[in-house]
Amino acid sequence: MKIPDTNADDAEAVALSALGWTLSDSARAERLLTLTGLTPDDLRVRLGEQACLAAVLRFLEAHEPDLLACAAELQLLPTRLIEARQRLER
Repeated sequence: MKIPDTNADDAEAVALSALGWTLSDSARAERLLTLTGLTPDDLRVRLGEQACLAAVLRFLEAHEPDLLACAAELQLLPTRLIEARQRLER
């Protein structure tokens, strides 16, 4: 799924797509929860919060193989994931 870079909501769309990719693998999803301190309930409640979405992208940044694999799956340059996180943290 290619995400267009067209508006301010793009960073959130990229993060949500990255979250979907992250959760598609149970071991990776468990690692996300463990390393971020988030719970499944936190994800449900805070899904629309920029800080939560930025945490998901920061999780991917911390493990380059995941960052690269996610970017490839989403048909994005890895730098787009990093840029999205930076925009969400502003």
